[in-house]
Amino acid sequence: QVQLIESGGGLVQAGGSLRLSCVASGRTFSNYMMGWFRQASGKEREFVAAISRSGASTSYADSVKGRFTISRDNAKNTVYLQMNSLQPEDTAVYYCAADRHSPFYSHYAQQDDYDYWGQGTQVTVSS
Repeated sequence: QVQLIESGGGLVQAGGSLRLSCVASGRTFSNYMMGWFRQASGKEREFVAAISRSGASTSYADSVKGRFTISRDNAKNTVYLQMNSLQPEDTAVYYCAADRHSPFYSHYAQQDDYDYWGQGTQVTVSS
């Protein structure tokens, strides 16, 4: 079992920044591909960003490319999502997720492949 706990969400004005953190416990963190997903009210959950087990590879949804940065610190069992130039359309509950087995490049956006999920943290961007 892996427990994932997100933090760092909150209310920010458009153009502002937030950094989300997700701390993992229970298993060897570096064995897991990590992803961030989000779900806005009334919408389906969508892929935001993912990072490979070593941290050498990352991928982003087109809607956040150039504004968001995913990173990880395997020594601290933590994955981060730095969010800059936030817009009202970024308002959502943000979830981190961990995938033990899937290859990164073909599976990073596949929600069903992720084995563990956090409880989510709310990000609200006001206009």
